[in-house]
Amino acid sequence: MNIIQGLVDNYFYFASIVIFLIGMHIMLTHSNMIKKIMGMNIMETAIFLFVVSIGYVDGGSAPIVIEGQTIRFINPLPSALILTGLVVGVSLTAFALSLVIELYKCYGTTDSDEIMAIRRREQ
Repeated sequence: MNIIQGLVDNYFYFASIVIFLIGMHIMLTHSNMIKKIMGMNIMETAIFLFVVSIGYVDGGSAPIVIEGQTIRFINPLPSALILTGLVVGVSLTAFALSLVIELYKCYGTTDSDEIMAIRRREQ
């Protein structure tokens, strides 16, 4: 199987990996905590895309049974799991942002490197 054709056929998997890597790069290379939270949200979105794409069936429709018809259905379970993941993700983001606000009130910055330098000077 040609690698390029495999990527074209499974572009949603490839896209989710690329998006995840972008989010990971943001989290690892930036010291601003707001940007780290944004990177975490980008990674979270990539995982949502990956899980939803697992349940996708080419030519499938919504899982509504109509008597006398045989139709290919998409798997509704990944979509239901993503709804739970969205709630958890929003809660985690709100909690992380509230912690950043408290750190900003205490240290006057959202840069993690500067906060560590301030903490070293205080010791």
